This record gives sequence, C-alpha cells and structure tokens, in this order.
Amino acid sequence: MEHALLILNGPNLNLLGTRQPEVYGTTTLADIEELCQQKAKTLGVSVTCAQSNHEGALVDLIHDARGQYAGIILNAGAYTHTSIALLDAIASVEIPTIELHLSNVHAREEFRHTSYIAKAALGIICGFGAQGYVLAIDALVAHLNKDT
Repeated sequence: MEHALLILNGPNLNLLGTRQPEVYGTTTLADIEELCQQKAKTLGVSVTCAQSNHEGALVDLIHDARGQYAGIILNAGAYTHTSIALLDAIASVEIPTIELHLSNVHAREEFRHTSYIAKAALGIICGFGAQGYVLAIDALVAHLNKDT
C-alpha cells in the first residue's frame, strides 16, 4: 500500500544554501526536496513538499492534509518555538507528524530548546542536516507500516 507523505517547511527555509551556511550548510531546499523524492521512491511512497514563511498558510496546509496524507514531516523553523496554532493544527488533524530540524536546536540558543510542536509530534529528529529528512521518512513509513 502506498502512503502519501507531506513535507512542510516553515519560515526562512526557502533561503537554505545561502542562509547561515555555518549552521545550516550549503544544501538548498530544492536539493532537500529532491533527496526526499529519491528516498520516497525507494520506499514506494509518494511525497509532496511545500514551504511557507506564513504561519497561517502552514496551518491551512496541515488542515488540508486530512484525508490526503498518511503522515507529515514538519520543519516549522522558528515557529517551533512560538506557535500554539501549529500545535493545535497537528493535534486537530490526528495525522502522525514528525518534527524535524536541520541543526541540533538543543545545542543552540536557550529559546530554541522549547518546542510547542513536540507535544503533538510522533517524534523529533534534529541535528543531522539534510539527512534528517531521510531519517524522518524512514521513521514515518516504519510507523505507518507497523499496523498494516
């Protein structure tokens, strides 16, 4: 059975490759999306990628995921640490969601140590750069397949 996954990227992730390469590396968002498509193909799942700098647009995408996607991978960027709206959206749609971060947020500024999204997430992957998306796809597909 093919699962459809939604990969959502939040604010400033459209600048990957040029934004703070010492923290986020030189891999672009397009590179990450291609990596995700390749990984999905090996697992026999489909992946849709989206990015927005706007909190409400991310909430809308999460709401729209109901009935379309079996799982969500969410790199909410800075909204991780501020958005109760994203927490509520994830909790409301009841779609297994993995929280993802390119950097190890726990090794960074204190304010990045708090995640509202974690309370509704299946799990969290952080600190592995672009490879974290591959790990998240593997983890989400394994979770979805455990009941089939």
